[in-house]
Amino acid sequence: MDDLRIGSVTIPGDELKVRFTRSSGPGGQNVNKRSTRAEISFPVTTSRALSDRQRALALERLGGRVDARGRIHVVSSSGRTQAENRVLALARLQGLLADALRPPPRARRATKPSKGSVEKRIKQKKQRSEVKRARQKPRVDND
Repeated sequence: MDDLRIGSVTIPGDELKVRFTRSSGPGGQNVNKRSTRAEISFPVTTSRALSDRQRALALERLGGRVDARGRIHVVSSSGRTQAENRVLALARLQGLLADALRPPPRARRATKPSKGSVEKRIKQKKQRSEVKRARQKPRVDND
């Protein structure tokens, strides 16, 4: 099997295990006689293609998809041939790993508003308050 490239990471083809089984559902004789469903598994925990940081990131983000042995399973049965399903499953695996290995976004640096912007905001609030106070009915004092 060919190597799988995901950004700067290249997964050797010998780490990917491909298995073909019979598809389920409608399809008549083609489904009943041929094993066209492609199932690809990739060992995240033991892969030599991933660094320790990438492995930790992938395990954290793909937590629910990783089995007890530390492998990810991807299945495709929408195509009519083994080759078509193998390509679809590889593309799905490539997408999953690309999303999982994408570096986390930079954290927002906390800033405080400038002195001028604080003064401007307070000035606007006072003006608005004055407008609303001017709309009220005048009070009548009973002395």
